Amino acid sequence: MNTVILPSQRSGPPTCEDASSSGRSILLASGVITAVFVLSNSATPLYMLWQHRFGFSSGTLTAIFAAYIVGLLVTLPVAGQLSDRLGRRPVLLPGLVSALVACALFATAGSISALLAGRFLTGAAVGVIVSAGMTAVVDVGGHTRKRQASLAASVAMVIGAGLGPLGAGMVAQWAHSPIPIIFAIEAALVVLAAVVVATLPLRRHPRPCAATGMDRFALRLPTIPTANRAHLIQGAAVFAPGLTATSFVLALGPSLLSRLLGVTSPLVAGLTACAMFLTATGVQFAGRGVSVRAMFFLSCTATAGAMVGLLGAIYFSNPVLLVAAAILAGAGQGLGQLGGLTLISLHVPETRRAEAISLLNMGAYVSAGVLPMLSGLAIDTFGLRGGATTFAGVLLCSVAFSALHVARQKA
Repeated sequence: MNTVILPSQRSGPPTCEDASSSGRSILLASGVITAVFVLSNSATPLYMLWQHRFGFSSGTLTAIFAAYIVGLLVTLPVAGQLSDRLGRRPVLLPGLVSALVACALFATAGSISALLAGRFLTGAAVGVIVSAGMTAVVDVGGHTRKRQASLAASVAMVIGAGLGPLGAGMVAQWAHSPIPIIFAIEAALVVLAAVVVATLPLRRHPRPCAATGMDRFALRLPTIPTANRAHLIQGAAVFAPGLTATSFVLALGPSLLSRLLGVTSPLVAGLTACAMFLTATGVQFAGRGVSVRAMFFLSCTATAGAMVGLLGAIYFSNPVLLVAAAILAGAGQGLGQLGGLTLISLHVPETRRAEAISLLNMGAYVSAGVLPMLSGLAIDTFGLRGGATTFAGVLLCSVAFSALHVARQKA
């Protein structure tokens, strides 16, 4: 078997050929992230169809969404550690298999339990991608392109998250039986991603398990070096509110459009989600030249604005304000995510990087799963305005705390 020598392994300065090869590898590895994140949000404009078919409540709807978070949180600590010990490829390929099974479940769903299982497996696949997949992008970028690779990984995530609901909304608007078509297309993307993973020049950075007597398959709660804990806490404190805001829009945005504003088109729901993630993409390109500290403050400001817009949309029955809230939520997530990933790529050793990214996402996704689910239950109990207002108030308090924390730290 031929050994592939990466640019970071060669002696001497990088050549133009090295830079070109590194750029292609970053692009291909980022495409794997995009393919899985297309699946992560493809269900958003379809929730109304499934809700009409199965007759479930807002609480059940957010529970289905939260099953995705559960799958992600179960997978993240395992995927990060195994990726650091065994390499990226042995972890990425099983994650893509989970995504394929999820596609099959969604395409043939005849019950709420099938939707729950599909969302759980989708979360498991995403858990693999945000740990091993994002780390693989940074790895193939080499030592000289850490910032560019971090940007590529972060942008790939939000591009996929935006294209998923847009494409699904378009198909659902015009196709007679949209669901099998949507998930057949997604399955094809996942297969293509598996081919890319099988051929990428991925290498592993073995950790000294033998020297410490540690079994490389022995799992534990993920950890990072003490010197990097402040970076992790700072990143998660800002990323979590932004991600929670976008999760609320994904889980309950179509219901808000339908019940409060009288908009039932799956295409409108898909466009709203897509606009949110396109904004998350755009702000990352716009903010790549600013300091991490500035990214965090801008993220907090955007997320707070999103909650104000959400309250305005609810109390004035204004769909424009809801779209504005979604766009601001996307900006909050994009900047918080890029800031967190950049801190990790700059400061955490490569042998611990996947674990650090796992912990960053675990901290953010706990909030993103719990708060929207509780909001759905509150909506069932207290009505749409009461539940959504409670959610907005809690998240505004969280943003204020995060901004204070950033002000006391050095990014």
